[in-house]
Amino acid sequence: MDYDLIVVGKGPAGLSAALNAAIRKNKVLVIGKDSKALSKSPSIKNYLGFKDIKGDDLYQRFLEQIKYYDIDIKDKKIKAVYAMGDYFAVDFGDEMLKSKACIIATGIDMGKVIEGEDKFFAKGISYCATCDASLYKGRDVVVIGYNEESIEEVEFINKVAKNTTFINMYKKNIKLSSNINIVDERPLKFDGLIKAESLELSDGSKIRADGFFIIKSSSKPKNLVPSVKMDEKHILVDKDMKTNIRGLFACGDITGKPYQINKACGEGQVAGLNASSYIRNVSRETK
Repeated sequence: MDYDLIVVGKGPAGLSAALNAAIRKNKVLVIGKDSKALSKSPSIKNYLGFKDIKGDDLYQRFLEQIKYYDIDIKDKKIKAVYAMGDYFAVDFGDEMLKSKACIIATGIDMGKVIEGEDKFFAKGISYCATCDASLYKGRDVVVIGYNEESIEEVEFINKVAKNTTFINMYKKNIKLSSNINIVDERPLKFDGLIKAESLELSDGSKIRADGFFIIKSSSKPKNLVPSVKMDEKHILVDKDMKTNIRGLFACGDITGKPYQINKACGEGQVAGLNASSYIRNVSRETK
């Protein structure tokens, strides 16, 4: 087994879960990028112990604390988390890592779903360029980018694709390679028969392509973890942060409102402690 616990998400919930699990001598991996939402908060006044603190200052304290424990960090996007019965397999596209337990702490995507996005997921639509770009070598690809990461992703895809179009939902005046077509219209709807074949834009035009990549800050949990039970857009958990899948826990914004740092850290602790108990019990069963 590669790890005792894999935590997907590097925000307050994920780091809190990782810290509490590592304190109990578990080998822990955290997957994700730094929390942009927290870092950009100019002032936080309701975090216990701090009268007023900048979000980035608080987040740097979180990162500093976990350095003292056996916690690996991987800044890499994952394709999916698979429950394999007595272990979990985290698919990165080019490699697979295993763990005894897993915690989902990815936060929540506040953006709207493009019509047809769920229907064509894994049928011409992907959320991970590193995982799936090779499938579209020499073909026409559209990347819908919502964040800074999407700039890197479209440049990566452009190295293998025949024609690359970037739907710019990130910011104005971006600079990309000269052969990448930049479109500033909003994406409205995916169309196709068996797979996504075209994307309708806000100006009424359509772009046809062999593959479409949607690059956002967080993945949809039902796509990330097949068969996990949902309560609308949140993962359904009990008071111990357990999901319907044995050994899988969730915490933070992904489990529902309020979307607050205090809640995220508290739920992360609960998830980390209960995941540790689960790992201990599983280890006893296999002896």
